[in-house]
Parts: sequence; structure tokens; C-alpha cells
Amino acid sequence: MHTLAKQQIVLASGNKGKLAEFDQMLTAFNIEVLPQNQFNVTEVAETGTTFVENAIIKARHAAEITGKAAIADDSGIEVDALQGQPGIYSARYSGPGATETTNYLKLLDALQGETLRSARFQCVLVYMRHAKDPTPIICQASWEGTINHAPQGEQGHGYDPVFIPQGFDCSAAELTREQKNAHSHRGKALELLVSAMKAQGIISSNNITGGHQ
Repeated sequence: MHTLAKQQIVLASGNKGKLAEFDQMLTAFNIEVLPQNQFNVTEVAETGTTFVENAIIKARHAAEITGKAAIADDSGIEVDALQGQPGIYSARYSGPGATETTNYLKLLDALQGETLRSARFQCVLVYMRHAKDPTPIICQASWEGTINHAPQGEQGHGYDPVFIPQGFDCSAAELTREQKNAHSHRGKALELLVSAMKAQGIISSNNITGGHQ
């Protein structure tokens, strides 16, 4: 039986956790998701002031260097008591040399004594067919919850240990990958992206190689 060659899309990230999430969702459509560092694409300066701008900057950069279609994700956490901060600065919230741990510890410190602890993760995904694509696909989704008083759990990444998702009594770092993908900002944005890619004929249900839609 003739097997269709896999369509390759570059992910504008070297984050292994993100790569696994994208690959899990798109492999069923005969799409191979490749990390940008496989093509020696360096990180680009995120000079935008919104998640959308930064995602476009990253996708365009990856498409330009590799000559392939690219997907970029820009995400972060917005905390109501901090007027939406850290927002687009989530990954570098605790300054130069920031780590996931120093970031969420700074957040807990900023909320010490605060009763308003509502927050949400935001994710914007951008798909560009090529670097000069005038109409990139842009999908956005959020995940509501509250900030806990201390970290819990070993799964996930980023601010997951201090984020209690709406409808759960545990942190995002205590959810299984399946639970997280079904509820998270990135999981929901990925579903929207797959729907949009189907609608535009970029991927087809006929390409399904196994798994569930």
C-alpha cells in the first residue's frame, strides 16, 4: 500500500514538553512536527507587546530560516490582582537567568496576603505556510483558575505547580497529560488550530494514520 509522505511543520520552540503536545495532536493527520533547533534556528527576540505579535514573530522567523511551514505558540499567565501580569513576560518574570521555579516563587511572593487570586493561562497559536504568509491562522484559548499559596505536584511545566484549574481541587502539575490536554489553554488552542487547518484544506481527514480525531 502506498504511504503518503508525512507533511513536515516546524515548531518555533525547542521545548520538549510543547513538542510532545503538538506531535501527539498532529501525528494522526500524517504531520511530523519538528523542533526548530533541528534546523539550527536560534531563538528570536520577542519584541511584541501582545501574545499574538510574539507568536507571529516566532513563526515567521522559523519559516524564514527553514523554508517550511511553521507553528509558534506564545503563552503565559495573567493574574487579576497584578493587573494581568506577568502576561507576555511570564517566562522571564523573575529577571535575567529566570527559571520556572524562581518565576512561580516570585509570583507567590507578589500575592502574599492577597485574597483575590483568580488567574488564567493564555495561549496563542500561529500557523504560517511560509515566511511571507499574509493570512496566518491565529487561534487563542484560555484556562481559568486560581493561584495556590504553595506549589504542588511534579508534572507539567511553568506555573503549573501553583495553578489550580477551575473545576479541580489539585494543581495543574498534578493532572495526567490526558487531563491537561483536554482542559488546558494549549490543548484547546490546538483543537481550534486543527479545525482551522481542516477547514482550509491544509490537513484532511483522509490523511488520518491512526488514533482519534
